[in-house]
Amino acid sequence: MDSDWIQVVAPMASVAAPSSLEVDGKSYSTDRWTNVPQSILSLISHRLHLQPSHPVSLTRELIASRFPSPTYIHHNDLSPVVTVAQNFDSLGFPPDHPGRNRSDTYYINKDTVLRTHSSAHEADIFRQNASEGYTISADVYRRDAVDRSHYPVFHQMEGARMWDRRKVLGGDVAKAVWDDLAKMPKHNLQVEDPNPTVNPETNPLQAEHHSMEEVEAVAAHLKRSLEGVVVELFSKAKQAAATTDSSDPAPEDQPLRVRWVEAYFPFTSPSWELEVFWQGDWLEILGCGVTKQDLYINAGIPNHIGWAFGVGLERVAMLLFSIPDIRLFWSRDRRFLSQFTTIRNINRFQSFSKHPACYKDVAFWLRSSSSSAGGGLRSNAQDFHENDVMEIVREVGGDLVEDVKLVDEFQHPVSGRKSLCYRINYRSLERTLRNEEANELHESVRGELVKKLGVELR
Repeated sequence: MDSDWIQVVAPMASVAAPSSLEVDGKSYSTDRWTNVPQSILSLISHRLHLQPSHPVSLTRELIASRFPSPTYIHHNDLSPVVTVAQNFDSLGFPPDHPGRNRSDTYYINKDTVLRTHSSAHEADIFRQNASEGYTISADVYRRDAVDRSHYPVFHQMEGARMWDRRKVLGGDVAKAVWDDLAKMPKHNLQVEDPNPTVNPETNPLQAEHHSMEEVEAVAAHLKRSLEGVVVELFSKAKQAAATTDSSDPAPEDQPLRVRWVEAYFPFTSPSWELEVFWQGDWLEILGCGVTKQDLYINAGIPNHIGWAFGVGLERVAMLLFSIPDIRLFWSRDRRFLSQFTTIRNINRFQSFSKHPACYKDVAFWLRSSSSSAGGGLRSNAQDFHENDVMEIVREVGGDLVEDVKLVDEFQHPVSGRKSLCYRINYRSLERTLRNEEANELHESVRGELVKKLGVELR
């Protein structure tokens, strides 16, 4: 990274859709499902989770350090291009799941997408059955809101641990898990875990596959493992806060507190979220649970039982390094990158600039035939979904847009037509944005809304 710049997407050009796309060195045919813009494809090569000294990569390293080899194999460089079957079908997503919509997912063609989660590789890794555990870290892609905590490319990390009933002594999985747990390091966290491991109504046992004794053991191993991750991350964060000259209050010198909260995830049961008490508030860190047995069965390893977890790396890195805006992770400004070195020396981010915001509103009428199906940028310009607006603003303004908010909506009492007004905050991370530049970008946004969504400007 040899220049000081922020990734900025140039204003959109009106070009015919290509018959093929080159993604990650491979050519793919396009069709009416294709909706991934070149600006997104250009980010694939960055792989922030593998960039030395980058805060996303450092966060990945810290988490991975709690899952040592040879028990765990670490998969960090899997291709982001996956099939629809890998991304959705292998995980049991129903055909009508909203995540399959073009409004939410970047399609290369009807059979191929940019992965929307690291779990797209889960079935393949289960099928390989090459180790007792693994982690995956990956860049993932979703059409989403525009604000300081959302970006169309972000990074996830997940992990899993398994036991094979055929390989443990006497087939006693519960004893094998407890024996493994006894070898793990202890910690001094204050843990709140008030609920029973299983609740028949809210957090059920997979009774047709697991005994209560097995799930109690697997849950205990899971929780100790992930509590260790919190110790690793937030002890570093406390040290950084204590040694940094910052206007933000440093956390009090008290034992870290965590709590386990019942949750629902489609791939685990029972399931939990892990929260940490940090700077006066409870913050959700990750989700986890006992892996659904259907995933093992479908992968050809029906005798396995185990746990899995998933975490957003940017979310944790923003807490760990006190980074206020997700766009900063894509900065190539040395004033940002030089602040981070190794996992042995975690520094809180020191702001190097704060440039003024430039707010501009765009209001428009939806066509009366618009629907909420969404994702119809090319195949049906009259369909409307808010993510389509977000995508247009991102394509035009790139990282010169800090956030987009719906500030007003109105339905005409006679015609029934609906009007929406969005407020766009144009603000550069590295320089003062001239009003003339913002006006030019805003006019491009207005034009693309008309052309791509068929709206009528007000």
